[in-house]
Amino acid sequence: MSFFKSLMLAILATFFLTYVFGTSFLQLLDINITMDGELLEPVQAISVSALVMVVLIVVALGIVLSVFGGLIFIVAMVLGTIAMVAIGVFWPVILVALAIWLVSSDSPKKRYA
Repeated sequence: MSFFKSLMLAILATFFLTYVFGTSFLQLLDINITMDGELLEPVQAISVSALVMVVLIVVALGIVLSVFGGLIFIVAMVLGTIAMVAIGVFWPVILVALAIWLVSSDSPKKRYA
């Protein structure tokens, strides 16, 4: 599936879910939204909030897919890979060190004076 097709499906799903849940919520709680003293229809109120959410999602997608976001993602993956390899290679040493540390805990010694 292409990126543009996925983006369009995500936007459509966002509109649909926002409309369904928003209308249900407004009708369930009997909420009336007014703008400049005029009562907005539920569809208009939901449409405004859905449009704002889609804009925020597109902005977040742009940030994540930007060069800087991609660079942060690559660095995080490289550091995670190095950590997993280090744990995979040295797990016996880490396990023995942890066992020694747990067994030889420093207990307070009583001093009699």
